[in-house]
Amino acid sequence: MIDAFREALSRAQHEETIAEFPAGTHSAADAAEAIGCPVAHIAKSIAFRSEEDVVLVIASGTNRIDRKKVSALIGKPVKPAAPDWVHEKTGFAVGGVAPIGHACPVITVVDRDLLSLTPLWAAAGSPMHVFRTTAEQLVTMTSATIGDIRQA
Repeated sequence: MIDAFREALSRAQHEETIAEFPAGTHSAADAAEAIGCPVAHIAKSIAFRSEEDVVLVIASGTNRIDRKKVSALIGKPVKPAAPDWVHEKTGFAVGGVAPIGHACPVITVVDRDLLSLTPLWAAAGSPMHVFRTTAEQLVTMTSATIGDIRQA
């Protein structure tokens, strides 16, 4: 799915900033260690389920997501999504879910805490690929709703 992501990145007129880390970037901590940046600068993508809709939450690597806040922000309940369902719906495996390039429409929410961090690093379609971006580019590319979705 790295190719689908690369095409989506090009369509979004975002520069090619994809980097590969063969040891993997499955978690925010793994990605931060591989890149050499603070964990907060990892824009982790977590897919949730709202009936048959994919709700993609992009949050700072240091933040835990409050599903009640996400539900309130989008106006419908969200629940955890099984990895097989995420892969089937988005085309991406958990650990490599990119912010764009999905096989289906997604509802995207961006963690307000990301807005003050630069650069950001996000999954690029596989658990071994990331790309460098900014919060502004991320919000623009995804047409995201911005919100306070961090657990207190």
